[in-house]
Amino acid sequence: MKKRQIAILGSTGSIGTQALQVIEEHSDLYEVYCLTANNKVELLAEQAHRFKPAAIVIANEARYDELKRLMDDLPEVKVYAGQKALDEIVEAGPIDMVLTAMVGFAGLSPTIHAIKARKAIALANKETLVVAGELIQDLATQYHAPILPVDSEHSAIFQSLVGEDHNPIEKILLTASGGPFRNMTLEQIAKVTKDDALRHPTWDMGAKITIDSASMMNKGFEVIEAKWLFGVKASQIQVLVHPQSIVHSAVQFQDGAVKAQLGVPDMRLPIQYAFSYPKRLTLTGERLDLFAAQKLEFFEPDLKKFRCLALAFEAIQRGGNMPCIVNAANEIVNRGFLEDKCSFLQMSDIISETMVKCTYDANPTYDTYVATDAEARRIATELMSNSK
Repeated sequence: MKKRQIAILGSTGSIGTQALQVIEEHSDLYEVYCLTANNKVELLAEQAHRFKPAAIVIANEARYDELKRLMDDLPEVKVYAGQKALDEIVEAGPIDMVLTAMVGFAGLSPTIHAIKARKAIALANKETLVVAGELIQDLATQYHAPILPVDSEHSAIFQSLVGEDHNPIEKILLTASGGPFRNMTLEQIAKVTKDDALRHPTWDMGAKITIDSASMMNKGFEVIEAKWLFGVKASQIQVLVHPQSIVHSAVQFQDGAVKAQLGVPDMRLPIQYAFSYPKRLTLTGERLDLFAAQKLEFFEPDLKKFRCLALAFEAIQRGGNMPCIVNAANEIVNRGFLEDKCSFLQMSDIISETMVKCTYDANPTYDTYVATDAEARRIATELMSNSK
């Protein structure tokens, strides 16, 4: 049987490295066609030597020569660099599926190219749907490119909907761990540091997503993503803070029945399910023990403490390019917080002000999204420099 050829955009990040574990465990079914990274040349070269893909791409062109030297002993692996190379590599004929595990706006363009090349998309880059959900869904329909969610919450919803094709969704129950500051007061949150925010109680993720989880902007983005993935209104999505991260999300139907997907926190499961759907393959690792002494708790999120979640809902209601504005501003303040350029609570203040100052467009095109992203980043950067 021909092995399924997988392209991994962002192979050196948390999702990318775990995807390689899945491929390694099922090497009889899957093969790596290409790997990409932004800056981590040493790890990318190490992965290339291990999996021997047809090609690798480093997005940062300044690191090309360094990567090329590291690959001198493996001339059969083609080495490319830059945004154009990312866009082109996903169109390669042998590729069956593209795992979009890049972080941020940078994932939008290669995802569009992959869709237009009619590749199946395993979507882990939530910003793609946050920024341009309507455009992406229209293109996926036009080019018959399936989009399979990799986020644990959206995979759980997807799994809960299998076999329910014609049954309307009454409500999506989107779970959130609540992050490290769930039990803090607003006064306490005002004093947290980046080290505090990076200590996530449940998941092991990259720095950007971990900070977004602490501010609950990550959950706001997932609400926007769910709207486009499952064709529901924002009013049909309820966020539940669930500290144990056992119920990964659920769907409520019009007869009152609720279907949920449960399991131990392990991102390999949703990655593998996106690769293997509709089949379920064996997966080594811990199993959920419902007899273990633990309770399952659910709470309403506090939108005053976690204003970023409220701003995401506001962006959905406004529509147009407003989610794109929020995403761009968030990328700036997220990095700013990690670099001690703004405080934790200043992040939401800057995002909110950027939403007011940035040019709004109710009917954006791709070019609008690119221009909006640049404008919102400039405004947020200026606001952040004035906040100190």
